[in-house]
Amino acid sequence: MREHRGVSREELQQSGLMAVAVLLVLGVVAAWSVLVPGVSAWENIIVAVIGSLRLTGPVAAAFAAWVAVRRRRGVGKRSLTTWQAVRAPLAILVVTGGAFTATVMVLAVRSMLTEQAGRLLPSGLVMGAAGLALYVVIGWVTGWLLPWTITPALAGLGCYGLFTALSQGPTWADRLAPATREPYDPFQGLSAAAFTDQTLWLVGISAALLLGWAAVVTRQALVLAAALLAVLAAGTGMARLFSEQRPVSAQRVVYSCQEWPIMVCVHPGMHAGLPELGSAFVKIASRLAGTPGEFSRVEQHPRRDQGTLAPGVIGIHVDDLSAGFAERAADEFVDGLAERCDATPAAGYRDIVAAWLRGEPLPGGPLPEHQYAAAWFSGLTETQRRDWLRLYYGDFTGCRLQSSHFGGQTGQASPAGQGPQYHTPPGQGVGGRYAPPEQRVGDASAWSRPRGGPLHRSPGARSRGGTREPAAGGRGPSAGSRAVLPPRS
Repeated sequence: MREHRGVSREELQQSGLMAVAVLLVLGVVAAWSVLVPGVSAWENIIVAVIGSLRLTGPVAAAFAAWVAVRRRRGVGKRSLTTWQAVRAPLAILVVTGGAFTATVMVLAVRSMLTEQAGRLLPSGLVMGAAGLALYVVIGWVTGWLLPWTITPALAGLGCYGLFTALSQGPTWADRLAPATREPYDPFQGLSAAAFTDQTLWLVGISAALLLGWAAVVTRQALVLAAALLAVLAAGTGMARLFSEQRPVSAQRVVYSCQEWPIMVCVHPGMHAGLPELGSAFVKIASRLAGTPGEFSRVEQHPRRDQGTLAPGVIGIHVDDLSAGFAERAADEFVDGLAERCDATPAAGYRDIVAAWLRGEPLPGGPLPEHQYAAAWFSGLTETQRRDWLRLYYGDFTGCRLQSSHFGGQTGQASPAGQGPQYHTPPGQGVGGRYAPPEQRVGDASAWSRPRGGPLHRSPGARSRGGTREPAAGGRGPSAGSRAVLPPRS
């Protein structure tokens, strides 16, 4: 086995093939973890490929440092020409670039099998390759300057820590790292100009480091001049990055919509989630029909968008299409309908109505009055619940629900061996105000509903306690009248 400056040719070939295989596997795994689930957009692929550098970059730096340590030991103190100095790091760049290209091809083939929205930005792929080159150059220079056995591990860990800190740091710092902000926002899009400026910075700083090292090793003034030109290019790219204003508004997209049973519109890259979203929101739309919260169109919007919507249109937020995305969007929408209640009684009543809107079992609540309200509300039919919400929608959204809204009962202590008794305060309606008899829903047996028609109070209907409802203009029920739970469905 012939030695070639401390490293045999066979060893170089085997290590190069192994590096390509490792970088390819790590690149695909890392990119797959960065992909936003369910988003079919070319921008998502570009962000995933660049995000794979989080793992492949440190590995490439460690590999370059390992080769540099072996070569430094083989060269010793002999002088080198410029080509002899840069030939090995350029070969490493070719190896790592081939692995990066293979990763891009794997993801591209996967994407071509499905319809993709957006456009493929070549400047983003070039920026990713330039970022990988910076990792390699840092690893090579570190391995040459510190020819120790532990240097490859130090180079890999150091690069990982450095670029992770930059990408998670302030805005001015993350622009210097070969990365993009995650997770990818399909409404924001990607900037080709920003990728170009970032590529200029990465190529410039990589060339400055490599040529500066070559100038020290070869002691040639021409190489030093080339290194200074590379520094100038890196400075130009940095200045352009810092002067560029990041877009704060979402780019205009052409929605992908499903018109039945209600109109649901999402980003074209998330069209696969239309059936589940329609199924989740059609139930909520039917229960809000006739109320101020009624809607017939659902639109996906970015979270930072605070614009006003047309009547009958609601905005939802869908970050990805992972399992349960439609239920999460529906829960977030229902939670946003009503204000958050600080008081425990009001919060319990709010949770009862919100659970019904979501289609979940009604919660019992922490207090006995909540348990009675849930039992009373469960005894109503769907039509009666919709009529009830239409009547008390403002109290629900304003966190003003109380026991009088759920049959007008207030819990009392009962004698031993008897269940709790609930009494109606005389002449009280919503919020303690007087409500006419036709607006009370305490006794479900006194309500009648023609088929397909609204709810009506039967004239002269008696409660189960034997108390007759007074005619219009008469006195309200006595303080001792008892309201009874309606028959449970």
